[in-house]
Amino acid sequence: MFAGRQRHSSTATSRSCSRRSWTTGTNVRVGFVGLAASKLPELFADHSDFVVAGEPENAAGRLFRGEVLRGVTDSLPLDDLDALPFPRWDLVGLPAMRRRATWLRVRPLSGGFPVLASRGCPEFCTYCPHRILAAHRERRVAAIADELQELSARYPRPYVIFRDPLFSENRDRCLALCEEILSRGLQIRFECETRLDRLDEALLSVMHRAGLRAMSFGVESVDPQTLRKAGRRPIPQPHQRAIMTFCRELGVMTAAFYVFGFLQDTWSSIAVTIDHAIQLGSTFAQFKILTPYPGTPLWKQMKPLVYEKDWEKFDGFTPTFRHPNITSSELMFLLGAAYSRFYVRPTFLANQLGIRSAGVRQMLERWDARVFERQSRREIAMVSRAVSC
Repeated sequence: MFAGRQRHSSTATSRSCSRRSWTTGTNVRVGFVGLAASKLPELFADHSDFVVAGEPENAAGRLFRGEVLRGVTDSLPLDDLDALPFPRWDLVGLPAMRRRATWLRVRPLSGGFPVLASRGCPEFCTYCPHRILAAHRERRVAAIADELQELSARYPRPYVIFRDPLFSENRDRCLALCEEILSRGLQIRFECETRLDRLDEALLSVMHRAGLRAMSFGVESVDPQTLRKAGRRPIPQPHQRAIMTFCRELGVMTAAFYVFGFLQDTWSSIAVTIDHAIQLGSTFAQFKILTPYPGTPLWKQMKPLVYEKDWEKFDGFTPTFRHPNITSSELMFLLGAAYSRFYVRPTFLANQLGIRSAGVRQMLERWDARVFERQSRREIAMVSRAVSC
């Protein structure tokens, strides 16, 4: 949200004047930016002087040059990301104690420094909002390294969260950035999000030397046809397992994302996906319910099925549409079962503790089987059906 002071002429609308008088009583104008504001401006029109449609920098520059923004204001995307100045990192520093990680996680409790090496996404997943405001663009490697160097000069061993949807899309560029970090002697730790088929052992080794400590990625579903219908390219399961094994050897924490409720999904197909999540053995897993976000191709396809009118429930954890094969209550139950089956098992704790002994892990896997039997009995008692494939 923008909230900026501007001088107004006598021709300012009465609507804007009355809004200012009951919100703050001062000469402050209010505007909204972001994906929701861009795609659903009507939700914000009665509560703001202007709504920015698109990336905010173009509109912000006009605002700061004195232009009075009104109503829905189009804001063109930036072609050159390197034209942006670095953030004022001196204003967001953290005390040394709050930068420390804990034994169960590498990200400090208070978070890290978010850095963008690119914007947008080159993929075509129909359900993802990353690409609907503007095309994929990349910053120069040298410019990214300069920003990391400034961070390192201000804060010892900063923890960097690269916010790119696909950090290692361009293998050569990713290697060049890691080599630049190493050649400059930057002592950083970082995490990123990417696709597993954009990783290999050689690349991961260099990324780890440069500071990679955690990584997230999408698996979404086990079924290749389901993924293709959603515009997502499947990744062979043997490659998924190989990358997970190598990440464990390096000590890189991993978080896998899964989505339930694709139109082709059934109870059994979701159960298979849950089983795959457990077998894949990422450090963490996040399960969500398919949510058609306005502006995405999925929204255009599924709009006739959407029954939810409360936008606050479009949170990824609440059913919002009529599924052809699964009821909303079943989707919620399967979501809960996925979390309990993944996290309430002995081998999950073993992964956190880094236990690699074959004998110990075999014993823990037998305990896993007992836990799953108990969970199945509980599931049958609740819905007369176990979440198993």
